[in-house]
Amino acid sequence: MLETTDLGVDYSGMHALRGVSISVPDKGVVAVIGANGAGKTTLLKTIAGVLAPNKGGVKYEGQDITMLKTHERLEMGIVLCPEGRRLFSELTVYENIRMGAYRLGDNRKFKDRLSFVYDIFPRVAERRGQVASSLSGGEQQMVAIARALMSSPRLLMLDEPTLGLAPKLVVEVGKLVQTINSQGIAVILVEQNAKLALKISHEAFVLETGSVKLKGQSDALLASEEIHSAFLGGIMVPEPVRPQPEGA
Repeated sequence: MLETTDLGVDYSGMHALRGVSISVPDKGVVAVIGANGAGKTTLLKTIAGVLAPNKGGVKYEGQDITMLKTHERLEMGIVLCPEGRRLFSELTVYENIRMGAYRLGDNRKFKDRLSFVYDIFPRVAERRGQVASSLSGGEQQMVAIARALMSSPRLLMLDEPTLGLAPKLVVEVGKLVQTINSQGIAVILVEQNAKLALKISHEAFVLETGSVKLKGQSDALLASEEIHSAFLGGIMVPEPVRPQPEGA
C-alpha cells in the first residue's frame, strides 16, 4: 500500500532521517517505535507531505507521491493524527469533529461519516455538545482520532496516541486502534509504549537516531531480548495473540 525508500530528511544540517525504508501492507497495522529523537514523528510528517525529503521517495498504491502536497495526499486517503491532540479548546466536540470533514462533498456524506465515527466512539457521541477543554485527556484523544477519521482515511497515521494517558486508557486506545483497523483502514502507529504497539500491530520498525535499526513481525520483535532490554525493562512476556490482516 505504502512504501518509503531510502528517505533522508535534514534539519539545519542535522540528519533527522537517514535512509529510512518502510512498507505498510493494505489493511495492516505497522508500529514504529524508538526513543525520543529517533525520527518517528519526522517520518510521519514526511509521509503526510508536511516535510520534504532531501533524498529518497514515497510511493502510495504504486504511485510516486514524493512531490505531492499535503492536501493532495489527504485526498488520496493519507491522514495524520498528530501528537498532542491539537483540538480547538473553545469549540464543542461536534465542532472539532466537523473540522475533519471539510473534504466531504455533501451533507449526506457528512452524516454517514459522522454516524460511522460515533459508532466507533460512543463516548464522543455522548460528549458532542461539550466544550473540548472540559474533557479528560483520554476523551480529548478520542476526539482527535475521531476528527481524523472524518476524512475517510485509507491510511491513518497516529502519532503517540497514548501519550500522557493513564494505564487503563492506554489499553482502551489500543483496542480502538484494532477496531479502526477492523474497518479496513491501514494504520501506522508511532508509540513510545513499545509493548502496546507490538501487541496490536502486525509488523514493526525500530528507529534509532534516524535509521531503521530493527524490523520484522511484531510478535517476533516482542519476543526479542534486544527489544526487551531497550524498551521493556528486560522482562520477557508471553507472545500475544493478535488479529491477522485480511487475506493473510
